Amino acid sequence: MQRYYIGIMSGTSADGADLALVAFDEAKKGCEKIQLIGHVFHPYTDTFHSRVTSLYQPKGDNIDLMASLSVELAHFYHQAINALLERFRITREQIIAVGNHGQTIRHRPEKTNINAVPFTLQIGCNQTLACLSNLRVIGDFRTKDVALGGQGAPLVPAFHQFLFEERDNDTFIVNLGGIANITYLPSSKEKKVLGFDTGPANALLDAWCYKHSQQRHDKDGHWAASGNVIPELLTSLLADPYFAKPAPKSTGREYFTLDWLALHLNPEWLPNDIQATLAQLTATTIANEVNKLSPKSFVYLCGGGINNLHCYKLLKQQLKQHIVNNIHSLGLNNQAFEASAFAWLAYAYDKKIYNQIPDVTGASRQTILGIEFTP
Repeated sequence: MQRYYIGIMSGTSADGADLALVAFDEAKKGCEKIQLIGHVFHPYTDTFHSRVTSLYQPKGDNIDLMASLSVELAHFYHQAINALLERFRITREQIIAVGNHGQTIRHRPEKTNINAVPFTLQIGCNQTLACLSNLRVIGDFRTKDVALGGQGAPLVPAFHQFLFEERDNDTFIVNLGGIANITYLPSSKEKKVLGFDTGPANALLDAWCYKHSQQRHDKDGHWAASGNVIPELLTSLLADPYFAKPAPKSTGREYFTLDWLALHLNPEWLPNDIQATLAQLTATTIANEVNKLSPKSFVYLCGGGINNLHCYKLLKQQLKQHIVNNIHSLGLNNQAFEASAFAWLAYAYDKKIYNQIPDVTGASRQTILGIEFTP
């Protein structure tokens, strides 16, 4: 009987959950080691999206809402698992475990004041999900890394290293999610694998678009393409200390907000010109980091942002010395790619494979991340 792992990923864009049904073949090499059997995407309703994103910033006593949403998300994930199994005619007995990332609502990996301690918080109750689904759930992947002094993010570079274990060229995986992050896989074994958040991507673009159009995203980047970059605004945004900060580093939607953007705005600027500048900010901050690490490489783009054709074009313009493609060129499914990473994290937990890279997160030691929750 063929057996599988399920990975669940809810990104910082808070638009829904991707589920990947995955099998692993240790006898194969490279990207062939992972076999995607199926993928489903379950969108959040507008109301649910608003309730989740309302937790990104402190607002009075929102503990009740957080706790309630955590359990509601577990029910949402359970329904999505049922839909996945039904669509691909898989029985529960064939599922080894579910790797659940959860929904990040706060990510503070560094002290914000003298009394604060680093933490990261994902909701989507793993124990509730295990009991509802009658499946083993491996979750809470980030907390241990933070306890070891790490950022708790990004975690997917270990998965990327698994896929590209044998490589002859410098390789980058660039994820255009709510926040953009990169994985650097050097061709030389003497250089370190690195990964970090470069700054905002879809989070700010989507938020600004919604503010002015009530649309959750700028389809294909058409609105940004209709505007002109405002040099003064771009310079001001790039001056934020986060962009000059050395890795390891990670950030979230709670930092790059519309309030953060408002500090830099002139009321005379047109909304579409501001959108054009935000798209340029995403491309510039990514390209700056890639060019610093390697003069020439293979760059593979993934994440929801690759559907933003304007951002894709800007990135290719700023990475002219590199070979830029999206993840589909490797035979990998972009929509399922990050969910597949969390299926792998569950697989790595079971196989006792180190699934975290201290040079990426800044943790004091290499370890196996995740906690097992049983029905």
